[in-house]
Amino acid sequence: MLREPRPVAGRLPAVEPRPPSEGVRSPVATFLYRLGRWSFLRRRLVTLLWVALLAAVGLLAAKAPAAPDDGFAMPGTEAQKAFDLMDERFPGATSDGASARLVFVAPSGQKITAAAHQQTVEKTVAELAHAEQVVGATGPFQAGAVSQDGTTAYATITYDAKPGKVGTGATDALKEAAQHARDAGLTVDIGGTALLEAGEAGGSAEAIGMAISAVVLVITFGSLLAAGLPLLTAVIGVGLGIGLITALGSTLGLSTTTSTLAMMLGLAVGIDYAVFIVSRYRAELLDGYEPQEAAGRAVGTAGSAVVFAGLTVIIALAGLSVVGIPILAKMGMAAAGTVVVAVLVALTLVPALLGFIGGRVLPRKLRGGRRAGTAAGGARPNGGARWARFVLRRPVAVLVGGVIGLGVLALPALDLRLGLPGDEAKPTSTTQRRAYDHLSEGFGPGFNGPLTVLVDAKGVADPKAAAERVGTAVKGLPGVLAVTPAVFNQAGDTALVTAVPATGPSEAATTDLVHAIRDKAPDLRSATGATVLVSGPTAMNIDVSQKLNDALLPYLAVVVGLAVVLLLVVFRSVLVPLKAALGFLLSVAAALGAVVAVFQWGWLADLIGIEQTGPVMSMMPIFMIGVVFGLAMDYEVFLVTRIREAYVHGEEPGEAVVTGFRYNARVVTAAALIMISVFAGFIGMNEPMVKMMGFGLAAAVAFDAFVVRMAIVPAALALLGRRAWWLPRGLDRIVPDVDVEGARLQTAAPRPAPAPADGSGTDPARHSVGV
Repeated sequence: MLREPRPVAGRLPAVEPRPPSEGVRSPVATFLYRLGRWSFLRRRLVTLLWVALLAAVGLLAAKAPAAPDDGFAMPGTEAQKAFDLMDERFPGATSDGASARLVFVAPSGQKITAAAHQQTVEKTVAELAHAEQVVGATGPFQAGAVSQDGTTAYATITYDAKPGKVGTGATDALKEAAQHARDAGLTVDIGGTALLEAGEAGGSAEAIGMAISAVVLVITFGSLLAAGLPLLTAVIGVGLGIGLITALGSTLGLSTTTSTLAMMLGLAVGIDYAVFIVSRYRAELLDGYEPQEAAGRAVGTAGSAVVFAGLTVIIALAGLSVVGIPILAKMGMAAAGTVVVAVLVALTLVPALLGFIGGRVLPRKLRGGRRAGTAAGGARPNGGARWARFVLRRPVAVLVGGVIGLGVLALPALDLRLGLPGDEAKPTSTTQRRAYDHLSEGFGPGFNGPLTVLVDAKGVADPKAAAERVGTAVKGLPGVLAVTPAVFNQAGDTALVTAVPATGPSEAATTDLVHAIRDKAPDLRSATGATVLVSGPTAMNIDVSQKLNDALLPYLAVVVGLAVVLLLVVFRSVLVPLKAALGFLLSVAAALGAVVAVFQWGWLADLIGIEQTGPVMSMMPIFMIGVVFGLAMDYEVFLVTRIREAYVHGEEPGEAVVTGFRYNARVVTAAALIMISVFAGFIGMNEPMVKMMGFGLAAAVAFDAFVVRMAIVPAALALLGRRAWWLPRGLDRIVPDVDVEGARLQTAAPRPAPAPADGSGTDPARHSVGV
């Protein structure tokens, strides 16, 4: 006859489990328990199926047609409407084609118009006119592109490819021509979009993150096998997710850059989810369960948390579709698909591989007769339990301190300025940044961000008069430095007028100028009959920022609302989900404050290699909310489900908090460090936007995991007591009980015998059915 397991120190064995809720029963834990046991026992079949699936997807990806171009379309914006009209009315001159500005600066005290320098410039332009992919090369002396002081000039080279798609031969020819002019004594730098490189998934950032993750896992588990398993399964999951994105790229319109977020998140959550399954498996082995039973219980309990944590991430990523920016929606859906794969891998492949490892997942010193209370939290409490007891003794101080600390860090966010940084944000070591500076010095700061004013005069009696009227009106506005004559299309019914602002592209005055021109458009239409639209890269960036600002609150409401409902089902509590959402908002606000302080104000900028401060990337707030919310709920689910499990099984609220931290604080800490290391690896990248994303996400995860989940959450639960788990009777009857804490497993599974007093007993490794 099987005996009850011996009590673990810190528990209340005499307390009966709390009665089941009145809600609709939904035995998720029981199903996952059976899935975990089946995967463990059929480990060869499960592993073979995953390997075969990975190989099949890899083959499909290799044979798939090339992925389409990104096409950074902004439906519903005036700038996009103007771009579409330009493509229609000016065929052959694509509005989004790549171009290069070759900037020439004469030596100090000399003029670029000197005969020798002019000859060098014209020779360089002629050399590029016949280069690969070049469709046009306009010299500065023909186009009047010479500064007033005569020291700076630029040539415009246009290509038949989009930015990021210009071939190596064409860019090499461009660089060689520039070097020839330098050899003749001129300062030459290259700006524009021709040198943009296509984004790549993978690389040094991921390698750095993987290396740090490996070190963290080895320290956490004390076993190379246990540390290597999450890394292996995460790589398989990411490989399968990226392979599916590549294979379906042409069908679903997924470009190569779509996989960037999928790679970043797939790697992070893939490791974390496997870590939680492996950690619970080890705990069950140490409690005396045989390996196959331990695998079933690990998937039934920790696996339940993985499922619901994964659902919160998927909700947050899929919610990016409400923003109305196609590329963000595709990135979110692709990353959500990769998270689905990570969840499936954790529930099936991880227990299958544990079947091969068996008891060797434990450190060597624990493979003998030492188990049960010694590792799971016996007489000597671990660091997690000691920290929880510290918080329980001072809940008000910890709660107030955490909230005030994050609030102070969030203060810089009040000065948040959004934009899409361009060449001005690049390091001064790049030729693009130097070209930007030369043009600003020679032609004024607004020259790098000209506004394209489209005059649609189709059906107007005198299109030329209408275009001239528009040009005069724009030139009369404050903040306009210069206006070029109108350029008509072949049909003569559409004109382009270029307005050069007196301020830089990312300055607030330029945004005001764009709005001023648009405000004048109705009056111009009444006077001339022509439709006036403002476009160009600067106007597009302004429209993108405005669209993202407008979508921020609806997106936040949708994501947080759905996640609160999901957590209501998981925890069967009203206050716990609300507390989780409020904690998340605190951590995101603090992370945004840190981003503003570093990237906008320049604090500690030298430490992470920021040479130029400027506005925060427009997508950063909504991107951070989407990614960090999902990850924050991961930690909430992993930590609080163990606390609720202890509470449901009979412990008092305070002791349940200690038990949850005793079991899960160490592994949550490891998971957070893994996330931080993956994201922090991107801080070393040269691209400012990637650097900003890596810093912001790493800071948000650090604040959320170590301040909100490790300090504010236990303090709040201590103050709330039993009220934390309150659920109105009406909701209790209709909310399904998904049994995420695995209460049914207490009776559904055989219990282990207690360890004999002499310390001998069943060795988990000896019971291994692993090969």
